[in-house]
Order: sequence, then C-alpha cells, then structure tokens
Amino acid sequence: MAISKRLEWAQKLQAIAQTGLHYDASPFDHERYEEVLAIAVEMLAADGSADEETIKTFFNAQSGHATPKTDVRGVVFRDDKILLVQEKLDQYRWTLPGGWADIGESAGEGVIREVYEESGYRTRALKLLALYDRNKHDHPPFPFHAYKAYFLCELIDCERHLDPALNSASYNEIGEVGFFGADEIPELSVGRVTTKQIARFFEHHADPDLPTDFD
Repeated sequence: MAISKRLEWAQKLQAIAQTGLHYDASPFDHERYEEVLAIAVEMLAADGSADEETIKTFFNAQSGHATPKTDVRGVVFRDDKILLVQEKLDQYRWTLPGGWADIGESAGEGVIREVYEESGYRTRALKLLALYDRNKHDHPPFPFHAYKAYFLCELIDCERHLDPALNSASYNEIGEVGFFGADEIPELSVGRVTTKQIARFFEHHADPDLPTDFD
C-alpha cells in the first residue's frame, strides 16, 4: 500500500525546508523556507496524522541536512518461532524488538542493544535480512521518510536477563515477551512491522541462503 500523495509531498516539503534552513539561508530565503515548513505542517494536519502544534514541535526538533531516519529491528528465532514484544504505546500490539538507531553506534550494535533492552535476551547480529523504505510498505502514515533495517539475530543463550535499571524507558514501553510460530502471530503494531514482513522473515528462516531484501 503506497502512502498518500499528500503525505509524500509533505515529507518532501519538510525535508526541503529543513535542509534549506540548515545551510544558513539569507533572511529572505529563511522566511520562504519557514513558509514551506508551515505548508508541510498544514498538509500533515489535514491528513489526520496529528494536530498542527504537535507536528510543528516534532519538525522544529529536527535540524541539519534532512536524510531518512533509520529504524533497526531484531529478528530472533528459537525452535522455529519468532521473538515478539508488546508495545504498550500501541494498545499492547506486538512487534519485533527494536527502535530508532542511535548516534555513535553501528546499526548492528544498535539492534543488539534494542533486543536486549526490550526483551532481555542477549543476541549477536548475523545478517541484514531486509532494508525497506517505510513508504513502500503497508505501514500507517508517518511524518518523516524512514528506512527499516531488519537484522537476523542469534540467541547467545536462552535465558532472559531482566534488569529494570538497564533502561527504564524500554521496560515502561514493553509489555509481554514471547516466541510465536508462523500460524500463531498475534495482532501486530503495523507501524513497526507488518504481517507480510513477518511472513518473509519466516521464509528467510527456512532458507538461510536467501539474499538481503531491499527496495
């Protein structure tokens, strides 16, 4: 399912404005880029993504040359079942453990950290299974252009290491943790992972020689 044209245009306008403002625009150009940014805010608000003030605050927190954001997710199998965690912020729907990549760490390091913080399982990253353009898959609207990187991760041991002091934010955001077979997948948090993507990762599990998927 492709994103709406309005959302696509708003994403591009926001990126143009953010990048233009970053490169020390003249006072005249600065004003024009602010106007472009305001149009992007109005378009997203009209699309029902959020109210104008929320979107404006979100956009104003961005700076520098605009590039796609990167979401890293860990794909962990045990006994032919896939690891999923509950997202409290999405009505306890389920997803692969992961989140936005952090500055100062590689994508592989980031996914290992995210899996551990959200599930308590220690893993090692083995392979990049897929690098998807969020706009080209069945995810709900999102203000920014983003890439989603799904890594196959191998369990180091089968014991969960629960340490609430490790990252209180992750423990507050995550509910239950479990492994599910291909025919047992619960309702997913589709902003994070889709049913089609989960099915594809089971295909990768069945055939480890499959190449990395990308758009």
